[in-house]
Amino acid sequence: MTWYSELPARRTRQIAGDLWLVAWSALWIWAAFRLHDLVMNLAAPGLAVAEGATDLATSIDSAGESVGSVPLVGETLSAPFDGMADAALGIAAAGQATADAVSVLARFLAIALAVLGVMSWAVVWVPIRIAFIRRATAARRLVDANEDLDLFALRAMARQPLHVLARITPDPAGAWRRGDQAVINALAELELRSEGLRLPAGAVSP
Repeated sequence: MTWYSELPARRTRQIAGDLWLVAWSALWIWAAFRLHDLVMNLAAPGLAVAEGATDLATSIDSAGESVGSVPLVGETLSAPFDGMADAALGIAAAGQATADAVSVLARFLAIALAVLGVMSWAVVWVPIRIAFIRRATAARRLVDANEDLDLFALRAMARQPLHVLARITPDPAGAWRRGDQAVINALAELELRSEGLRLPAGAVSP
């Protein structure tokens, strides 16, 4: 496949555009990670509540077990501790649920920012590059598969501006019919350059 133009100026622009796409993508991915970290800061209170409530539940359970070891009345005395431990665990679950929701939101926002940021340039540049690669690859195959350049000369007469054709010869169609190889090569070179290719080494334009 032909990834880049054979013409130095155009190839430089294409390489610069590709490098900019990489840099642009890296910038937005970095921004997405930063956004994720910032949003995750909102999960800190929920995690703190979950951790504190879990520790409290553990302490209450320990106290309840100690009280429960008292003969005769231990089971009765430990019942309130069991209720308080359950309540603490409920608070811990709520705090963890809040932290989990913030985590999901952080991931969603980070992914959305990265995708939208990257696509803002990719939707412009990638179709241009794909179109060039397809055209240049097809043109290169045709050049390699044919000994003459008549096809590209015909395309030049059909597609190139008239004032550009007139600079080569006042009668390009007549020159093509006469088989004027110098004119045919010059016309083909116009078309090949528009596809980012050079005239083959064996053909010399006037």
